Order: sequence, then structure tokens, then C-alpha cells
Amino acid sequence: MPVLNLAHAFAANKVLRTSFRECCACLKDVEKAGSSVLISSLFTPEEFVISAASLPLDMYLPHRNFFSTLFQAVYAFLKIPQDRRMFYGRLNYLFRVWVTSADNLLDGEDKISLAVKMPVDSRVMRQVVVIMAADRILARFLDDAVLEGVVTREEARLVSDGTLQVLLPSAAEEASEEKGVAERPSPEYVLNTIHQLKTGLLFHLPLFGPERIEKDLDGKVFAACRQGLGQFGLGCQLLDDVRDLARDHVERRHNYGLSLMAHQSPSAFRRLEAMGSALPVDMPIFQQFADEMRPVARLAYGHMIEGLSHLNDCGLGLGPEPSRALALWMFKALDVEKAKAWLA
Repeated sequence: MPVLNLAHAFAANKVLRTSFRECCACLKDVEKAGSSVLISSLFTPEEFVISAASLPLDMYLPHRNFFSTLFQAVYAFLKIPQDRRMFYGRLNYLFRVWVTSADNLLDGEDKISLAVKMPVDSRVMRQVVVIMAADRILARFLDDAVLEGVVTREEARLVSDGTLQVLLPSAAEEASEEKGVAERPSPEYVLNTIHQLKTGLLFHLPLFGPERIEKDLDGKVFAACRQGLGQFGLGCQLLDDVRDLARDHVERRHNYGLSLMAHQSPSAFRRLEAMGSALPVDMPIFQQFADEMRPVARLAYGHMIEGLSHLNDCGLGLGPEPSRALALWMFKALDVEKAKAWLA
């Protein structure tokens, strides 16, 4: 099967094409608001000035906005007017900022979500500044939405409080992993509880606003969107588990593949433990455990296909072949392309 060109796939699909364009406009709105918020006071010594910077141009490419585009498409399925679609799209990007910055702090990473110019290189404080700036940007968007009649003051208050409340279960799950997992729980528990909090919840964030504000949602379409996003997100998380086998073993984090090995393939699990805690966390060792990771990759693919099927029923407009191509593209996007061979 030829490799999917995501830009061509977006261009060929009206829903994705429109949703991607809206996503880029929302991203530009966030970037513009950030430049108004991130301003040091007038008399700050030059060596302590913090200001906004421009996002790299590749932040506006399709592959950097695939999930955001999928999320934005849901609003078209739900027949939400454009002004509120854009309002929800801006919220989605702020969720992306909060989640990315939190992950950066927890995992020692430095992925860009909002560009900040610091006087000295500081990964940790930059993430703190980004989170604080995102909160102020949210306040601006809510005020503007009320003034423009997009939402009422009461609805804005629900959104303001809810953007924190909806993330708390995921925050609690992340907190439970900070000191490491003492024992590997059953794979069923990881799949149906841990991963629902870790990833399923995040893929339902686009529905947060409509669920609280929209008055005339089609219940069946809403349920199908929720199911579709959740299934697709779970598939992506399972591919993350395949990729992060070494990292999650060394850092003792929840991982469906590790729980599967611990409970069903103890000899393979002992072989992994024998590699020791000095195992490089970025080493792609999943191929050394092909028998154990093959069912994880297949389960991931199945969930993604099922998720896309639900979204197609809502109006995504991808046929069976493009859906398969998109699911296979995720293997490359999530750095487990060699695991595609296990689907044969």
C-alpha cells in the first residue's frame, strides 16, 4: 500500500480540508493573543525580559495538526455554527498547550505549544510561563466570546471552571505514576481504566464545550463522535505503549504491553527485567519482543479502524481504503512503523 500523504488526504476530503483551515486560524488566534499577554513590564532590565516568540512555521503543517483537525471536524458533524466552532477550536488549542506543557514538566521534554523568548535557556520555567500565559489567553477568549454574543456570561463561567475540572482525573492518573508503579496491574485494568484516564479523556476534550453549551445536539451523532474519538485515541495510546516499552519499564509507568507480558508471558518479562534499569529509555526494543507486542499492535490498529468507522458514520467521508491508510500512517507518525509488519 502506498504511503499516505496527509496533505493530499486533507485536500481531497472536504470536511478535513475545512477543519484544517479552521484549526490553523485558531492556532493563529492563540499565537496573536499570546503576543499581547506575554509582555514584561516597561522597566524590566533587558537581561530579565520575557516575551512571546513566533511559532515555527511547521506548527501549521497538517501532520502537526492531525488530531486538532479531527477534533474540529466533529463540530461539523454536530452542525455547530462557525462562530462557536472557532470558539471551541481555540479552547482545543489551549488544552493542547496545558497538556503539552504538563507532559514537558513530567517527562523532561521541551515540545513547543506556545513560543516564549526567555533571557536564558530554561526548560522548566518556560513551561510554567506557558501555562500561566494560556490561562490569561483563555480569559481573553471568554471575554471576547461574551462581548460578541457567542456565549453567555454563565456559559463562559462554566467553560472557565470546566477546563480545569475536566483535566483533574487525568492529572490524578499521572500523579499515580510519578513514583513508579509498584506492581503491574492486569492488562484489562490498564486498557479499561488507566488508558481511559490517560488518553481516552483527552480525546473527549473537544466535546467538553458542546456538551455544556449546545442546546440542540443530535444525541446519536454526539454518542458516535464520542465513541469514535475514544476508540481512535485508545489505538494511538496502545501504539505509544509499543514504542515506549523501554521507557515505561525503566520509569515504571503503566503500559498495556508490559502488563500483558507480566501476566501472560512471564519468561519474556523476566528477559526484559534482565536488561536492567540502565536500558536506554528511547531504545526501540519492541521488535525484540515481537510475540508479545504483536497483539498490542493489532489491537491498536483495530481500535483506530473502529474509531474511524464511527466518525465516518457521522460524516467524515473516508472510505474503507483511506481509513486503513490513515490508521497505518499513525504507525509512522508514532515511530512504530516496523510494527506494521505484524498486521499481515
